[in-house]
Amino acid sequence: MTDTTAYRVLARKYRPETFADLVGQEAMVRTLKNAFAADRIAQAFIMTGIRGTGKTTTARIIAKGMNCIGTDGTSGPTTEPCGACEHCTAIMEGRHVDVIEMDAASNTGVANIREIIDSVHYRAASARYKVYIIDEVHMLSTAAFNAFLKTLEEPPKYAIFILATTEKHKIIPTILSRCQIFDFNRIQIKHIAEHLKYIAGKEEVDYEEEALRLIATKADGALRDALSIFDLIVTYSAGKKVTYQETISNLNILDYDYYFKVVDALLEENISTTLLLFDEILKKGFDGHNFIVGLSEHLRDLLVVKDEATVELLQVSESAKERYLEQTARASVSFLLSALNLANHCDIHYKTSKNQRLHVELTLMKVAKLSQAFRLATLASVDSKKKA
Repeated sequence: MTDTTAYRVLARKYRPETFADLVGQEAMVRTLKNAFAADRIAQAFIMTGIRGTGKTTTARIIAKGMNCIGTDGTSGPTTEPCGACEHCTAIMEGRHVDVIEMDAASNTGVANIREIIDSVHYRAASARYKVYIIDEVHMLSTAAFNAFLKTLEEPPKYAIFILATTEKHKIIPTILSRCQIFDFNRIQIKHIAEHLKYIAGKEEVDYEEEALRLIATKADGALRDALSIFDLIVTYSAGKKVTYQETISNLNILDYDYYFKVVDALLEENISTTLLLFDEILKKGFDGHNFIVGLSEHLRDLLVVKDEATVELLQVSESAKERYLEQTARASVSFLLSALNLANHCDIHYKTSKNQRLHVELTLMKVAKLSQAFRLATLASVDSKKKA
């Protein structure tokens, strides 16, 4: 019988174990390494940023680095924990008695913080440092924050506090002033895609680069989300492969090919084709609001590739970039700006519209007639100059 319990989701299997494994946080890693090298480790940190960027993982790596004794049992604090000594192993497995993790989302009160304050008075049982990792710390009550202040201001030499949050603005200023703050960046699409390629290689999964870029885009800067999506698609695909078509199907994403077709029709001033394409999109089960938002993004991307200086802002594959360059060559900046303005207006008022389909269709018809309006405006300007 197959042991199904042995499977580990990719987000856990490939969780970073050292600073070198962290993706897209180079500045933060460099600062921490310098602090370790200079023996200037703060006793209170705040790790802040969107979900899935490595805040809690970094807290655990710091805990390992501070307590690692190496394979010879004599090493001091290090930026490259061995991962093999008793302390590294226990921290990785979440069972180290001196590394205490608390979820502030479910432990919000003064009583919960009192437990930490009382335990701080006792030295670490076996490690050099007692490390407290408090996740979602912004969920603590004001009273709990106030009770925590004195301990955070004058912690014992053997105690380190690492507070993780997605909403730094909710933490009271007196707590912020007592901590060294690290802002975790949204991870760039190219970095997420590269990491997915690495994992696909390790897992022996065939992939299409366009599919990985789509997953990276959908993850919106969160590497953990990207790994979860990748895991899902591999699970549901026929065989160990990740294709573009299976990805858009599983994620219920509208194929960007439709946006190229719609803009082609709009540039040709072909209202009938535009409306038929929109009807086809609706029949496939896609929402009109999502379509107009996607069209706005497509128009924005066409504007981006108009100038060589901003082409790098377009984070797509080389083959897709060629299509953008070809299409934008046939559209004027005036057309793209006006079309983007109309699409944005449609987006803003979509939910309040009584007839949402007509609301989108009217926008598409207006965009289809933009070129004609520009020509008429030019003719009127020429006529007025002649009369003058």
